[in-house]
Amino acid sequence: MYEIWLAMNILWEIALTVWPWLLALLVLLIAAWSAALVRGSAGWRAGLAGTVAIGVLAAAAVILTLPMWSRSSLGELAYWVDWANLLAIAAGAAGIAMAVAWPLLATWQGRRWRPGRA
Repeated sequence: MYEIWLAMNILWEIALTVWPWLLALLVLLIAAWSAALVRGSAGWRAGLAGTVAIGVLAAAAVILTLPMWSRSSLGELAYWVDWANLLAIAAGAAGIAMAVAWPLLATWQGRRWRPGRA
């Protein structure tokens, strides 16, 4: 349990050092979702498949590159908490990528020409 608490504290300290980037991400999310919701013709279901694909790609990219960025490797992840942290970070990155991509893809899908529509 201590390891999980330590990981949460480390995550909080990292967030404090990059708060301007987190604020910019929040503004981007608000802008993307607002634009998609205001237009009203977004194809939410049509954009979902692409959104899931982007999320999977983002998670895979984080799993493969994060250990290298921290001057480590996947081979050095021997403890279950290491793997849990890596998978949680990858899931967070996938969630962020999907939260940004879904309104953009839904707006793009809604604007495409569909048969029977002028």
